Amino acid sequence: MTGTSSKPSRRRAPAMDADQRRAMIVAATLPLVVEYGASVTTAKIARAAGIGEGTIFRVFPDKDALLKACVAEAVRPDDTVRHLGAISLDQPLADRLAEAAEVIRGHLTRMGAVISALAATGRLEPPKPDAEGRLPDREAGLAAPRAALAALFEPDQDRLRLSAERLADAFQLMVMSAGRPGAPDPLTIEELVDLFLHGATSSGQGDR
Repeated sequence: MTGTSSKPSRRRAPAMDADQRRAMIVAATLPLVVEYGASVTTAKIARAAGIGEGTIFRVFPDKDALLKACVAEAVRPDDTVRHLGAISLDQPLADRLAEAAEVIRGHLTRMGAVISALAATGRLEPPKPDAEGRLPDREAGLAAPRAALAALFEPDQDRLRLSAERLADAFQLMVMSAGRPGAPDPLTIEELVDLFLHGATSSGQGDR
């Protein structure tokens, strides 16, 4: 009696569309940009992404376009908003704010690393302010994280002196200025939250 043995056929991974492939290449490039700056080669990028070098140029016209996409990804607030939204509202306000400050500082550190690496090689054009001196898209990039921060204040609104929205705005700016990458002797997360909630004098301390 003879029979045929059939081996299960290997299923090929679903093909990526152009947007998915673009996102995958950018994700593989970001840590290389931090390490090598604009001198990173497309060959290194292709190896890190597990693709052929020619695949890069199917979705990016040249390396400069890829580097610009990396900067755009580094400043996007999506991950920051997602992590802020995952902070438990069941814990005390001080603990919520400490987690939020860690998230924001992490985003600033990653963003600063990418921008600094490219700026150091002269391949990054600084954004040009508009006629009123504002940087393009800065407010748009801050709005979503600020809304997520406001949600962290809302459970305690009945004992807060200002609205959740105004406090979120002030806290966001405080974290960004007091903990920016490269700042000399930045405030610790504990110091920052304590200062924000209780002020600069010991008499401001009270129940958290």
